[in-house]
Amino acid sequence: MSEENLQPVFQIQRVYLKDMSLEQPNSPAIFLEQEAPSIEVALDVGAEPLAEGIFESTVTITVTAKVNDKVAFLVEGKQAGIFEARNIPADQLDPLLGIGCPNIVYPYLRANIADVITRAGFPPVHLAEINFEVFYQQRLQAVAEAAAAAPAADGTTTH
Repeated sequence: MSEENLQPVFQIQRVYLKDMSLEQPNSPAIFLEQEAPSIEVALDVGAEPLAEGIFESTVTITVTAKVNDKVAFLVEGKQAGIFEARNIPADQLDPLLGIGCPNIVYPYLRANIADVITRAGFPPVHLAEINFEVFYQQRLQAVAEAAAAAPAADGTTTH
């Protein structure tokens, strides 16, 4: 096999909006409220193989705005990308899918969410930048802690 065929390859195949939903359960009355809404943001990242060397990476954001415990709006968006990643060392592939790909996809999602909120009649919510490396490390730590706690949870111990 020639060395050219073993060169690492990373390419964006496509970036697309996979899912977007908007709920305004208290409209139009909520528009009469004078108080500024409180905003909660939840984030999730995922990746899965589609074919040999082809992966889908997703970033999901849920934005919930409340005024006096009433939901003004709830927006959930899932932005995805299809990436080609070949000949990437195994120890680098997971961070690439968990950090690099979300960094590419997230700006599209930020714009789509701000647009939907504006079209819903509310001032846009400009989501902050996200350090996906820190988010990735926190997820790894949570998985490690869950794995360490699992044997104790069923009452068995290993010696």
